[in-house]
Amino acid sequence: MLRRKYIFILGLVITIGIAVLMVHVALGFVLRAWWSTPFEVLGFGGSPEQPVAFPHTVHAGTGVLVDHDGNPKLDLEGQEMHGLGLDCTYCHRAVTEGPYASVPPVEFCVYCHKTVGNDLPEVEKLLAAWNNSEPIRWERVHRLPDHVRFVHEAHIRYFTDPDNTLPSGEHAMFASAVCSTCHGDIGSMDEVKQVRSLKMGDCVDCHRANDAPTDCTTCHY
Repeated sequence: MLRRKYIFILGLVITIGIAVLMVHVALGFVLRAWWSTPFEVLGFGGSPEQPVAFPHTVHAGTGVLVDHDGNPKLDLEGQEMHGLGLDCTYCHRAVTEGPYASVPPVEFCVYCHKTVGNDLPEVEKLLAAWNNSEPIRWERVHRLPDHVRFVHEAHIRYFTDPDNTLPSGEHAMFASAVCSTCHGDIGSMDEVKQVRSLKMGDCVDCHRANDAPTDCTTCHY
């Protein structure tokens, strides 16, 4: 009888322990999902493999370009090569006109790469897609929660307006600097990844800091 009682108590303790552990895991999951970058095991927060490798360091960055061993890349004259420093809006042109940043069509990339770097393996993939009239199926990197509306144009317009003095005391920013607020230093990324949570707490903090509306209908539908 006593032994049966001990077995019952032990089973009860184990059950309670497992329940407490599950509650802590669930609570940790919810808090992280709310305040920080989603778990990579769910497919978020990483750098998905793209059909064509697109190094933003070359196009948007301004620093010295390096090879896989970390050595500076040199041009035909033996000089160090630097990124082009293109503004985000050079390729993502719709970002100043509508809700989406959009990805440029293949034809836009080919405009330069018909003659620039056309012997590189990744550019050859690009040209093959163009010759076959096939779209490039890019993998999505940045994700918003369901039922959230984010209008890129409104945010770009607010921060780049030369007549607008921000609550922080700063004046108008370049579009690329605005993009970096949420997307991080894209110009330093060979492979783009999500660096901000893009969760409600993140957005609300920014809206409050910039005297922007925080009522539900501003962002949710």
